[in-house]
Amino acid sequence: MPHPDRLAAILAGERTALARAISMLENDARGAAALRAALRGRCGRAHVLGITGAPGAGKSTLIGALLGAFLGRGLKVAVAAVDPSSPVSGGALLGDRIRMGSHAGHENCFIRSLSARGQLGGLSASTGAVVDLLDAAGFDTVIVETVGAGQSEVDLARLADTRVVLCPPGLGDEVQALKAGILELADLLVVSKADHPLAGRTAAELRDMLALRRHGGAHPGARTWQPRVLEVDAAAGTGLEALLEAIEEHRRAIGCGRRLQAREAEADTADTAALCARLAARDPFVTSLGGEFAGARPGAAEVALAIRAQHLNFNGTCHGGVIFALADTAFGLASNSRGRLAAGIDAHVTYHSAVHEGERLLARAREISRSRKLAVYRVDVERADGTLVAAFTGTVFITGAHPAGEGTSSRSAGGA
Repeated sequence: MPHPDRLAAILAGERTALARAISMLENDARGAAALRAALRGRCGRAHVLGITGAPGAGKSTLIGALLGAFLGRGLKVAVAAVDPSSPVSGGALLGDRIRMGSHAGHENCFIRSLSARGQLGGLSASTGAVVDLLDAAGFDTVIVETVGAGQSEVDLARLADTRVVLCPPGLGDEVQALKAGILELADLLVVSKADHPLAGRTAAELRDMLALRRHGGAHPGARTWQPRVLEVDAAAGTGLEALLEAIEEHRRAIGCGRRLQAREAEADTADTAALCARLAARDPFVTSLGGEFAGARPGAAEVALAIRAQHLNFNGTCHGGVIFALADTAFGLASNSRGRLAAGIDAHVTYHSAVHEGERLLARAREISRSRKLAVYRVDVERADGTLVAAFTGTVFITGAHPAGEGTSSRSAGGA
């Protein structure tokens, strides 16, 4: 347990105490685990606003404008800006804090840059703990900005209550790439630089994509919120009020504490791993493929495969169907990991590089979003050195039954 005086200073929002505590959490220093435990029961009041998007989309400019608006309404606001790491020190480069500096001295504002330190998923390993700290310290809104790495930034989906994806004008075919990952996590899609000639066209393309998703798979009542597209010029203030209203409307509809609910669901990780191991062992296709169950937690699963001669195509490289099957196996385990039968209804794959005999692949599936009836998953297939081989996204329909051989149901799950 942290010293009572230090904990009291943190809960009172004292800047020095917060800065020292964040450093402790970032470095996982002595006392970090005790601090996390002490904060655990004091979280859940703050609204966590996640902002992500491609580099240069204008995330920091937008956050600066939002800070001014929130502070003008009398709210206490904190920003955790995840920066790229310095190759020398491993620390944050502090670029975002420099761009938001005009608000840094405000008594109700606290801004901290966090180093990504090579962490995948767009967030640093300590971001969740830092958000808990700022929540417990009494901030009304905690803004989390990611490094802008692109499709991999799905960790934000679990952390933030409201997810804002910034899209620069003129995306064109890049909108299709967004669909494969990061677009799936958006509650609000914001076209930045609304004065740009292509802003209206980009907004129309995004609205068309959202309409296709709703007509192609959504079920009535499956979601309490439909993603929206807004156009904002943060520098001029155009569209900012509409964005603020949408953020507040989403907060009222969804509430706060999404990350805490996710953690409760993940408390039974050991049981989940055992369930997925049983499902994989009972799957004859996984056995014939040579897939090896490598681990699982609620909403996530990993499956490995050593590439052998029978996996090759006529060009002497790994057959695309094998890579798809490996990704689909991880997708199936992840989507059924919560003990409810999930059936795949949509899947897409993008291949990034060829694979040769003797290489070992790992498919890592994780949940991007989940409602009562639908869930979306992202699967990255990687080499042993972390090189991305393929990116897979899939959607499942969730039934009320149990996977075959589990619980009281006798219905067969099949593949997701």
